Amino acid sequence: MKKLSLREKSILAGLYLSKFDMDGLHYLDFDSFTEAFNVIGLALGVQPASVKNYRDEFDPLFPNNRKGWHKRPIRGYCKAIYDTFNGLQLDEFAKLLKQIVYKEHDIDVLMEEVARKEGDKEQTFAKRLITGQAAEQYFKTKYKEIDLFAGFEIEDTTKLGCGFDFRLISPSVFYGVEIKGMNEASGNIAMTNKEHSVASLLKDRYFLFVVKNFRENPFHEFYQNPLGGKLIFNRVEQRTVQVNWTTKV
Repeated sequence: MKKLSLREKSILAGLYLSKFDMDGLHYLDFDSFTEAFNVIGLALGVQPASVKNYRDEFDPLFPNNRKGWHKRPIRGYCKAIYDTFNGLQLDEFAKLLKQIVYKEHDIDVLMEEVARKEGDKEQTFAKRLITGQAAEQYFKTKYKEIDLFAGFEIEDTTKLGCGFDFRLISPSVFYGVEIKGMNEASGNIAMTNKEHSVASLLKDRYFLFVVKNFRENPFHEFYQNPLGGKLIFNRVEQRTVQVNWTTKV
């Protein structure tokens, strides 16, 4: 399969949501179309309305309760995606969608499957995107609108394990920004021990940027020096069972 453009990825997401309707939503652990538009759109780096519009484009071709864009013929570039991918069944199509939406492609799919095998229900496609990729993409599109971050360059540090997801850099200072995503408008967030330690060292140069309400209409709040402000963090210790597999070689 040739590499898909960003528009083609958005069209493919719309085709999936139109063709499989509620079954497709639930297969990916979404509760509503609005949530799916928000999460998939932001994860791809496009407007959620674009994914919705492409779903509506295909709706006249499938037996659902929506009329979609039934007053005009389907556009040629959408028809090309339909002709190529419409034959896929739900499982195959969902796997393809994960491949094109996940930032790390095969690795993210693998980690989701491992989590599923181990019974971790918090690592489904929808939840992984909400708590990671979609929230991070949201921040990348919004940070320049925040006066405090004006003039800063951005560096993605998600793979470095340094206690924050992005470093914002100016000639005189850098900020560490940790991104958290939430499905609801309010709820709990957790910091790892490393994030907490780094925040205690950076103080006013550390920010928690929380993207809320993916279920309906995402918005954000951010907290400078989160350990020294209004947020109250409780230390939680958990005991885990470490499983190893050994063999003789």
